[in-house]
Amino acid sequence: HKRSVEEPEAFFADEARRLHWFKEWNTVCEFNAPDAKWFVGGTTNLCYNCVDRHVDDGHGEDVGLVWEGEPIGPDGAPAVKAFTYRELQREIAKFAHVLKRLGVERGDVVTIYMGMVPELAIATLACARIGAVHSVIFGGFSSQAIADRVADAKSKVIITCDGAWRRGKVVPLKENVDAAVNELSASGGAGAGSMLRDSIVENVVYVERTNTQVVRHPGRDHAWADLMAV
Repeated sequence: HKRSVEEPEAFFADEARRLHWFKEWNTVCEFNAPDAKWFVGGTTNLCYNCVDRHVDDGHGEDVGLVWEGEPIGPDGAPAVKAFTYRELQREIAKFAHVLKRLGVERGDVVTIYMGMVPELAIATLACARIGAVHSVIFGGFSSQAIADRVADAKSKVIITCDGAWRRGKVVPLKENVDAAVNELSASGGAGAGSMLRDSIVENVVYVERTNTQVVRHPGRDHAWADLMAV
């Protein structure tokens, strides 16, 4: 802590070098109050640092993610699933290709409105892998809140689940997304305002988590498993 205060540039440079960089920075920090730019000129990738570098370093068979979730099984134990770094790398790479097939490009914002499932981590890292931006929306938010955030981010792709378990009950995530998309595509009237009218969601990807019956809109809605199987 003392060094971070007395020699901040040297301290943060040393800490940053513990990560992988495709190109090292020219300047540690450019601070023009109130804005700061860190590691200017450097190039790295969050997905590579979280997953790929561990595979490259020989830790591919080590456990990289452990998930515990509802519902509670008949034996009283939670649902548990573990992924090695190599398994994560494969799933993330596959979903990154899915995003590209759906037209997601570098700099695009992908909205994520999901329960706490492994696919959430996979989706966020897949976005990072291809240079897209992920916008995570709290699973308890209403359809209107979703519409506001999707419009602000100009997202054309939403990733969700059919539903999410919360304390033994199912939250209808896909149903909320459908209502938000209807609001976004509506014309005139009250609501979130004219900003929403210019935002059109082209693709909705949903994970089948709770076996909740959903309305599937042809051409727009895609089951996660179907896209990953291609």
